[in-house]
Amino acid sequence: MLKKNKLFRWITVLGALAVVAAACSDGDGESAAPTSAAPAVPLEEQEIVVSNWAAYTPEGLVEDFEAETGVEVTLLEDHVNNEDIIGKLQASGGTGRDVVFFSGQYVQTLLDNGWLAELDHSQIPNLENLYPEANDLAYDPGNRYSVPYTWGTTGLCYRTDLVDKPIDSWQDLLNPDPSLAGKITMLGTERWLLQPALLTLGYSINTQNPAEIEEAKELTIAAKENLLAFDDTVFYEKLDSGEAALVQGWDGWCNYATNENVEFVVPSEGGDLWADVMTIMEASENKEAAHAFIDFVLRPENHVKVAELVLYKVPNEPAMEMLDPAIVKAYPNLSITPEELLAFEVLSSVGDAQAAWSQAAAEIKAS
Repeated sequence: MLKKNKLFRWITVLGALAVVAAACSDGDGESAAPTSAAPAVPLEEQEIVVSNWAAYTPEGLVEDFEAETGVEVTLLEDHVNNEDIIGKLQASGGTGRDVVFFSGQYVQTLLDNGWLAELDHSQIPNLENLYPEANDLAYDPGNRYSVPYTWGTTGLCYRTDLVDKPIDSWQDLLNPDPSLAGKITMLGTERWLLQPALLTLGYSINTQNPAEIEEAKELTIAAKENLLAFDDTVFYEKLDSGEAALVQGWDGWCNYATNENVEFVVPSEGGDLWADVMTIMEASENKEAAHAFIDFVLRPENHVKVAELVLYKVPNEPAMEMLDPAIVKAYPNLSITPEELLAFEVLSSVGDAQAAWSQAAAEIKAS
């Protein structure tokens, strides 16, 4: 909602435009063709709503952007998961939010719903800071509709003092040593839920083959007898307490465990390359400010703060070069290179097979 002083200025502007329109009318009351387009709303008069996961925006970032640009930002930290934010967009018809963060594999879903604006790269000059590899990811080649914010991979976190041998395979999760029964968690979000089985079976993590999805579903159901829980949020706390000894997790989140015996490994069968992205909604009425916000995030001195906060890699080369070497030493996943990430399959849309994926996930959890 516009503040009162902004509303007053708009009333003044509208009044002035009315006078100009009257002056341009001919004797029959018909307006002459305008000689130029109406001026755009000044950047400092624009307001945007930014929607992100909780604790995923560095402290002070929004305030610094507001101070520099005059843009008023409302930060909604209301994502539970990707399915949750997509549900919120569905309910609003893609309105009410200007910049929305979610995971790259859902770019096509939002495009299919007509919610995403094509980005004007001329308004985001700091795109030049991205690693070359981050400009051609399979879910959105050329970053036409999204800009990667963080990226990483998925693997296994485990307590070295609570396992009898080193962990190095997805089979350690799906068919574990009996001593680990009841001390294992898996990610419940559907695009990650089937990954251990798909990678074990040698299938694509983006498969659209119904038979492969079914086989992975059955293998995952069989693994449930050894599970403590499906856990996307606090699995690292279970590792700290010893309630869990082995969990499936994203590389950065494994870093949130404080127990010195926790290690992260990408299994021998491989992992994925996921990216969380920034997008602009087609319904946004302040796209200039939205572009400016994304460009502000991509400044190295700002983007490095994201890596420091969430302990995920950011796909910004000068930002990663600014990262304190002591942090990289403490959290080895931060040293994974773009080339190493690109050795894994990029998590992308599964198109019309999404319904089959959702059905498989529902059946696994209900079994």
